[in-house]
Amino acid sequence: MNSFYASVEMAYDPSLKGRPLAIAGNAKERKGIVVTCSYEARARGVKPPMPLWEAKRLCPELIVKPPNFDRYRSSSREMFQVLREYTDLVEPVSIDEGYMDLTDTPYKNRAYETAKEIQERLQEELLLPSSIGIAPNKFLAKMASDMKKPLGITILRKREVPRILWPMDISEMYGVGRKTAEKLKTLDIEKIGDLAAADEYALKGLLGINGPRLKKRANGIDTGEVNPDRIYEFKSVGNSSTLPHDSTDEKELFGLIDKLSVSVSDRLKRKEVMTAKVFIMIRFADWTNITRSKTLLNP
Repeated sequence: MNSFYASVEMAYDPSLKGRPLAIAGNAKERKGIVVTCSYEARARGVKPPMPLWEAKRLCPELIVKPPNFDRYRSSSREMFQVLREYTDLVEPVSIDEGYMDLTDTPYKNRAYETAKEIQERLQEELLLPSSIGIAPNKFLAKMASDMKKPLGITILRKREVPRILWPMDISEMYGVGRKTAEKLKTLDIEKIGDLAAADEYALKGLLGINGPRLKKRANGIDTGEVNPDRIYEFKSVGNSSTLPHDSTDEKELFGLIDKLSVSVSDRLKRKEVMTAKVFIMIRFADWTNITRSKTLLNP
């Protein structure tokens, strides 16, 4: 889905359509953060996770709305319901993104037309724009879906990988975050094509089992199946807060940490999970971060 939270707000309030809109936490405080924004706002230089004061400096007429997660979850359910009318093999990846497998359906030989129909239905029935990638596997479909936004449909065939994917910067590859990209550059891997040709043993030494897996993907190979029973993956549960003022008051800061800890603890219980590692991150007024972590003997 394209700028999902902002698009949902526009669907609920058509007067917002075509205007620069940002969804931001702590919108009334000086250090609220832009969670997402409309393409009109992006055209003015606004982008997440930009501080709200900076976004308003770039775009003084920016409309700011607080997040409404109940509304976004409701729109997400409706979106996935449309997809399930075409196949039972629909795998949600997040609130606004998923895979669907049309291989064993009547739509197999008209994938582009089906994608166009789905895109138009989401636009007409839910007033929500989307981008769709069509490919023989999940990795290539994900890469294709990011190539044309908003309202794009991209077909990516395996034989096109050398021409289309290999010249792209390694940081643009799905599954390669900033830290992994930095590690790969120590092996002189700058482009996706460099990864496709890299030594598998060197990759395994650098990234463990993820190294050879990334090399396969860089060559257009992904054997992962669309799993309709999958629940959104989450690797961490966290909470953060931005104070309305700079503070060195220990009592105030420890009180905030207690409050955030209770929130994270409650969310862990609701999700019925445990953790083996605890992190804390502090961000200062000059935007520098300090992170510390502790591994627990018992989750």
